Amino acid sequence: MAAPDGDSDRAGSASDAELARRLDRLSRDLESEKRERAAGERLPKSDSASYALAFRLASEFVAGVLVGAALGWGLDYVAGTSPWGLIGLLLLGFCAGVVNVVRVAGRMSASTGAADGSRRE
Repeated sequence: MAAPDGDSDRAGSASDAELARRLDRLSRDLESEKRERAAGERLPKSDSASYALAFRLASEFVAGVLVGAALGWGLDYVAGTSPWGLIGLLLLGFCAGVVNVVRVAGRMSASTGAADGSRRE
């Protein structure tokens, strides 16, 4: 029924040692998780390079729209197809601007991921 005193001390000390080991492992795991979360939650620094990249994206889009509008207006002026050339080439310029922004943003994201050492999957 009851274990002899020597066996209960050994069993108690073995389980205490196991519990202490598990507690240490849990403490290490919690500390590493806290460090990972703190590293992930850090806000990126706002510097002039970020503003330059944002300005580049905006200028890519605006340039596409303006070039499309200018070509459409020129086509209307030469061919006499008053609003249709402007409308068509303005829409084409809008599409070209969006494509350029997506292309440049993809390059920036790939270069940032390569610099950070992370991979996109």
